[in-house]
Amino acid sequence: TISALYMVSTGVSALMVAMVSRLADRWGARSNLILVGVAFGAACFGMAFSSGLAAFYLSFAGLRALGQGSLTINSTLLVNQWFVTRRGRAIALMGLGFPLSNAVLPPLSRWLIDSYGWREAYGVLGVLVMLLIIPASVFLVRNRPEDVGLYPDGADEPPLIEQSASHNPEAAARRPVLTSAAFWMLAIPLATPGLVVTALVFHQTSIFAENGLSATTAAAVFVIFAFASASTSMVAGFVVDRVGPSKLFVFAMVALFVVCGLALVVNSVWMAALYVAGMGVAGGSQRIVQGVIWAHTYGRFGLGKVQGAAMMVGITGAAIGPFPLALFRDLTGNYDLGIMAMAMLPLLSIAVVLIGHPERRIAAGLARSDGQAS
Repeated sequence: TISALYMVSTGVSALMVAMVSRLADRWGARSNLILVGVAFGAACFGMAFSSGLAAFYLSFAGLRALGQGSLTINSTLLVNQWFVTRRGRAIALMGLGFPLSNAVLPPLSRWLIDSYGWREAYGVLGVLVMLLIIPASVFLVRNRPEDVGLYPDGADEPPLIEQSASHNPEAAARRPVLTSAAFWMLAIPLATPGLVVTALVFHQTSIFAENGLSATTAAAVFVIFAFASASTSMVAGFVVDRVGPSKLFVFAMVALFVVCGLALVVNSVWMAALYVAGMGVAGGSQRIVQGVIWAHTYGRFGLGKVQGAAMMVGITGAAIGPFPLALFRDLTGNYDLGIMAMAMLPLLSIAVVLIGHPERRIAAGLARSDGQAS
């Protein structure tokens, strides 16, 4: 039941991201956020009043699609519209909301459940979601700085890159995404961390158990993961503005390769702490890469369909991740061979990005399409 629920919610989330990201190009992230706030609250109410398996599945899938999918993509698109040269640090600051919510909402939800019941807790959370999202979207959010007579980063003129003919709304409307080989050369490597980390986290208790560590240890070390991820994201946000997303991606993949190696030998509490800290470093770095690389490559205009398609690929990778590892476990009796196979994926991703140069191919394609249109 849990696996089926995970797959259903993942599929709905991927479809939702694809839809709302294109709507963001049409009418802006602000309107999307207002609608998502209403729908997210309704999904919480749906959980509160669900009385059958179908209603439960639908409501839960809505929670995941709207929260992890739609809110994330619209927030990222919004930040990418307002920042160019300082995009990395802005994405990093936005990302602080994730560990903050993880620190506040689970204890609050637990208290509500213990005090009033799980249905009542979902009802309260539905009201809270609407109060946090809708008024802020209506009164504080604007789609682009140009809407209020400003330019990105608070500058006095448009970004230099947008003076290029390939970075304008007309060019954005013409460019291919899903039919572009260069897009897939970048999107698939970027989906690798989600696939590998989801697989390792999904099976973490069993991996630890094979090495003599308890389920309590497997759960407790997530505190270290959260701290490492949040702190790494903050540093990476400033670093990416200086070195670019490709170099930061290579660093994240090297860290992920090391994490896979540690998963094979984790047999003590301190090794478990080192393992999850490495996972946090890899995940925190990759979060910044995912937040900036598509706007860095394609520009601000028409970014929704690009970033939405990329996120859909990433969500699909995360959904697939746990199953190959489980299959290797069933076939061989342990996780070692599966983890070693997954350790090759970060190395392959580095090779594709460094040898294939998908960012350069995309830039060349944008310039070529603009020249043909001229």
